[in-house]
Amino acid sequence: MTRLELIINQFINFLHVERRLAENTLTSYQRDLQQLLAFMQDQQLQQWSQLSTTLLRAFLQSQHQRGLNPRSIQRQLATLRHFCKYLYINQHLSTNITLNLRAPKTQRKLPDTLTVDQLEHLLSPPEDDPLLYRDHAILELFYSSGLRLNELVMLDIGDINLTSRLVKVQGKGNKERLLPVGSKAIDSLERWLSIRPQLAKQACTALFISLRGTRISTRQVQYRLAKLAQEKNLNSKLHPHMLRHSFATHMLEGSKDLRAVQELLGHKDISTTQMYTHIDFEYLSNVYDSSHPRSKRSKKNHD
Repeated sequence: MTRLELIINQFINFLHVERRLAENTLTSYQRDLQQLLAFMQDQQLQQWSQLSTTLLRAFLQSQHQRGLNPRSIQRQLATLRHFCKYLYINQHLSTNITLNLRAPKTQRKLPDTLTVDQLEHLLSPPEDDPLLYRDHAILELFYSSGLRLNELVMLDIGDINLTSRLVKVQGKGNKERLLPVGSKAIDSLERWLSIRPQLAKQACTALFISLRGTRISTRQVQYRLAKLAQEKNLNSKLHPHMLRHSFATHMLEGSKDLRAVQELLGHKDISTTQMYTHIDFEYLSNVYDSSHPRSKRSKKNHD
């Protein structure tokens, strides 16, 4: 193992142990840094101290030239910023070389969501099958509380309070938040918990488990949701984040309270909430027309 590879591994281990980042996030960081490592080797550089702002710009430019879209390059830049900060703190760099780096702008894309009718169809009562009861509880909890995939799979039985209708979630950056759980999700969870002991290994504390009796994986959840959507003849390819988007969208359309939705989603910055949710534009137009003093047209203009 080269010195370059060793420090990458130390950084990934730091993110895993100290920051407790999700496996999917760690995999993404590892992939981005492997590409940077290949670039460094092409440049015949053997120490991270030889890295510079100019070289990072050249690396990002090479990613653009090979067809990587702006959003992916933005994600890579986020990885570089975290990594270079780590290098600076651990004295592998004399300065933080990412401070003046900018990623290409991306056009905001509204997230895919399900309509209320589609969700009603998707959340129809399951057949008498333990795995279907589990999957139904997963769907209900996703949509009820707007959880991220990793937040859901890491839930333990003790994190759910059926009486208070609350779930304790460990979010990004190890931040904890307490979320309400809807009555339909509570009903579904009670049904799942009544049959969970038949499948679970004795020492397993996970709320959702696989056929092996151990904590369900993120990949299993993704597969089961996609399979269920196909069986229900939904046109959209269902993934867990679509349920989170649907939760946020429907909450925002119903409450018009962006701050409350931000808290429920666990977003640090409200601009993230604005990006992941969208309000009915007709509603906004009507509010504007009825509220803004300069928007109201005089009666004579219509005569």
